[in-house]
Amino acid sequence: MSTTVTAEQPAADELPVRRRRRWMTWTAAVLLALWALVRTFGWERGSFEAQLMTVTPYGVVLAALTAAVALLRRNRWAALVAALACVTMIALVAPRTVAAEQPPAKGATLRVLSINLFGRADAAAVVDAVRRYDADVFSAPELTHAEADRLDAAGLRGLMPYRVLQAEADVSGSGIYARHPVTELTGLFTPIGHNMPAAALTLPGGSRVEVVSVHPNPPLGRKELEWKASLRALPGPSPSVVRVLAGDFNAGLDHRPFRELLARGYVDAADQLGQGLTPTWPNFRPMPPIIAIDHVVADRRVAVRDFEVLDVPGTDHRGVFAELQLP
Repeated sequence: MSTTVTAEQPAADELPVRRRRRWMTWTAAVLLALWALVRTFGWERGSFEAQLMTVTPYGVVLAALTAAVALLRRNRWAALVAALACVTMIALVAPRTVAAEQPPAKGATLRVLSINLFGRADAAAVVDAVRRYDADVFSAPELTHAEADRLDAAGLRGLMPYRVLQAEADVSGSGIYARHPVTELTGLFTPIGHNMPAAALTLPGGSRVEVVSVHPNPPLGRKELEWKASLRALPGPSPSVVRVLAGDFNAGLDHRPFRELLARGYVDAADQLGQGLTPTWPNFRPMPPIIAIDHVVADRRVAVRDFEVLDVPGTDHRGVFAELQLP
């Protein structure tokens, strides 16, 4: 006696394979949906979720591919779940590609450059960037004593004679260099993580700006709670003075603590000009940068006129530059 297998009735040995594929498709769709929900409502609770949020823009592609595969396998409900996750993520990240209307600021111009030096950035390239962008202030996370000496030997002292430096023997140091007079600010906030100097900068004409060089520890393992506390500890905007936070935040727009910082009255310069998806780390070759964790964050009363990302030899971060117009 023989059994005839029709197109509608798969062979017995194919059924386990189809079930396994169906299970894998459903698993991927459900996990992507959970990812979208965690990002939407800011439900990240640990180191893994914090790192997952960093790559949310890539979740859009994964969700789209999962929906397509589910359709090809005739798993319409899994395709719908994955498609909804994709649409949700698109709604979250797409606004970063559109420039926002800027406030009517007509005050002095402030040019801010930030480069995580990695303790060994090419000093001549850094000084060339300061000169090329005509920076008024330069935030320098991961500043070592040796790197500070190399920068001055390359000509930074002549360009930026004013500085508040908290260099260290390792990459826990940071510094603020300025073209105009600065005064160190103590007691403005309690840094958690790396050194984070703060300074009051006086521009020609008398405008005063407070600048913080930002560098919390990354949200890896047990440091995740410290990372959250560090971002919460950063000073909020002040009605009496303009504040700018610049550096390596080890955080991006998909992290709830970073969004909460912005919600206090700040804007992200890249996001304001539709460049919020431009990655800054890791800048190793042949591996290109994949996530945006270096930022210039400014008082929302400030107008962002320009933003650029730059490559600097010798460091694993790309630099960020913003031209700001003060209120």
